[in-house]
Amino acid sequence: MNKKQDKSQQAIDAYQKAIALKYEGVGAPLVTASGEGIVAEQIIDLARQLGVPMYENAELTELLSMLELGDEISHDLYVIIAQIIALAYSLKLQ
Repeated sequence: MNKKQDKSQQAIDAYQKAIALKYEGVGAPLVTASGEGIVAEQIIDLARQLGVPMYENAELTELLSMLELGDEISHDLYVIIAQIIALAYSLKLQ
């Protein structure tokens, strides 16, 4: 990779975001981790190590990144998050 490509990749990585949610079957899912850049990479790496299912959606990540740690997701995100959780559970059962 040349220097121009390397700087371009660094710029992309700096804007990478990751959000972790936890759902215990009662109430709404909670934001348990949130970060961008290096912190996002660490969240993703830990999720991979632990076998946590991941879902990539830039628009959803932007919306969730507005929440604080410990916040429940908003009502308008229930349907999409419920679909993602259902998909994660079905993949886990396979």
